[in-house]
Amino acid sequence: MATLGRRVDPSLVRVEIDGVLVPVAPGLVYYLLNKPDGVITTADDPQGRPTVMSLVPSEPRVFAVGRLDRHTEGLLVLTNDGALSQLLTHPSHGVDKEYVAEVSGGTPSPGALRALRQGVELSDGPTAPAEVGVLAPGVLRLVIHEGRNRQVRRMCDAIGHPVQRLVRTRIGPVRDTNLPPGRWRPLSPDEVRSLAGAAGPGHPTAESGLGPPPTSEGAEAGR
Repeated sequence: MATLGRRVDPSLVRVEIDGVLVPVAPGLVYYLLNKPDGVITTADDPQGRPTVMSLVPSEPRVFAVGRLDRHTEGLLVLTNDGALSQLLTHPSHGVDKEYVAEVSGGTPSPGALRALRQGVELSDGPTAPAEVGVLAPGVLRLVIHEGRNRQVRRMCDAIGHPVQRLVRTRIGPVRDTNLPPGRWRPLSPDEVRSLAGAAGPGHPTAESGLGPPPTSEGAEAGR
């Protein structure tokens, strides 16, 4: 039971508000990157291709939360907070990810769109229902909460409309339409709390004690 004014050691105690993990340990960093096409979501690539780690500060060492394949663009969270990463990637939490997909063959038929919304059969089983809308001819907005490999591409393949370009535009409640490709910025404390809340039973409203984000000079150096 919490006691007003009680101090805890965040290295020993898991801090939660209304059942939602609150990141409070010192030294934690949270970056939002707009991954460009052709960049690999890994720490090292044996073939020497550019990786997301080359686009963010080298210290402290961070890792990507989830993956985007080489030719998928858009938002990616990188952090050294293992607890938050596990929250966001665990299948049971079902954090929404939004994508914009340009597909070949024009706009899918109403039946094909319905199939995406209800779930399509893939090699590793049927997909969960997705939120799907048409933004323009041959341009779809899809919201999924699973994290399967190349899932959106395979879903569109399954209805006969292969993806030509794919961009992730939102992770849970976090989006940023102004962040240029290849650039990063620190997530604000409110954004970190909202991400944790999206993976938990509710959104915390109290102050979490998060430390300040990196300075703007640090952000520029990593861009």
